[in-house]
Amino acid sequence: MRCVVLNTGTELLLGDVVNAHLDFIAREIFSLGLRVQEQRTVPDGEAIRHALSDLFSHCEILFVTGGLGPTTDDITREIVADLLGLQLRQDGQLLESLKRRLAVRKIKWTASIARQADVPSGAQILPNEHGSASGLYLRGNINPRMSSPHIFVLPGPPRELQPMFRASVLSTLRTIVPLSSALDRRIYRIAEIGESLVEQKVGDKILAIPGIELGYCARPGDVDLRIVGDSQSLAHADIIIQEALGLSIYSVAGENLEQVLAKLLAERKETLAIAESCTGGLLANRITNVPGSSEVFLAGYVTYANAAKIDILGVDPGLLEQDGAVSEPVARAMAEGARGRAGSTYALATTGIGGPSGGSPEKPVGTVHIALASESETIARKFFFPTDRETFKDLVAQTAFALLRRKLCSTSS
Repeated sequence: MRCVVLNTGTELLLGDVVNAHLDFIAREIFSLGLRVQEQRTVPDGEAIRHALSDLFSHCEILFVTGGLGPTTDDITREIVADLLGLQLRQDGQLLESLKRRLAVRKIKWTASIARQADVPSGAQILPNEHGSASGLYLRGNINPRMSSPHIFVLPGPPRELQPMFRASVLSTLRTIVPLSSALDRRIYRIAEIGESLVEQKVGDKILAIPGIELGYCARPGDVDLRIVGDSQSLAHADIIIQEALGLSIYSVAGENLEQVLAKLLAERKETLAIAESCTGGLLANRITNVPGSSEVFLAGYVTYANAAKIDILGVDPGLLEQDGAVSEPVARAMAEGARGRAGSTYALATTGIGGPSGGSPEKPVGTVHIALASESETIARKFFFPTDRETFKDLVAQTAFALLRRKLCSTSS
């Protein structure tokens, strides 16, 4: 069945809001054997009408996001009803639910809010447990006098759309999607190896497997390798991938590197501290975004200035004077100082030059030293990431986490 996503909202096209709907919807429907064939994004207003009029005859399932709120630019509900020739009727239960919701939150009721209780005749209401705008499901050919796809009209905010989709949309889709031998997919998350090298190692061998689909997605310090096919093809490809990439694969379950690290540390009952200079707290931010990280992460020290490295981490001023802040001896001293101060099993340290200025012929912009201290040893590595400042920080953080993961995987608990 041909699926299309139509995102509405001027804010999306102005770049004020990041459009997060396509990747979510595409992932969720894949398990049903469905794939998004097209996505369109249109501004508020009559552009919604034109897009819907065109898409009605081009798809069998249509997901429409946005435009269900109480303000004058929220007109998706009205346009859908008008195009389908359906009358809007106020749903009494939905209206009372709206009033109770606003009363609990002490939000003043306005007449425009009542629009959110208007429902096209024959439509199914999709409850919204995280907002005031209910979603709508209009079955295919809901008006027998015209042809139309199955239409899901969903709220714009992801925090509202996503739980609604999982609670209501997927169960409805299962009743309209024919049973089929749906394909499956696997995603291998890979660190320390670039996209082109990953392809060199496995690309030709995987594509030689009949019925397999292969794709890559690269991010700073990270590559996703995606395969799609039947179970037998995937099993064959998995053997090739695991043998060729080995320890560079850090997840096959969609986890990011910090999630994997937190899990490994928790299993081993070990802890981590972090000392950061050039990354400015990015490593600590990422690890604390993992639920339960308080079990394994003890402390983070952002020692940007040399004085802070001396006062907080106990770095020898002589090292700073002799080797400079961006050097292997200082990275080692930072990691050892953080570990000693926090009393952790491991400590990571980063010190480098993110640019665009501050470099020299001996230490050009993009130079970074990363150190990992443990009870038995301190490992230090030098890297060169000549890129923009933000990407530099992302690369350093990913590389530091990869260094720790490799250490954890190579030692027994």
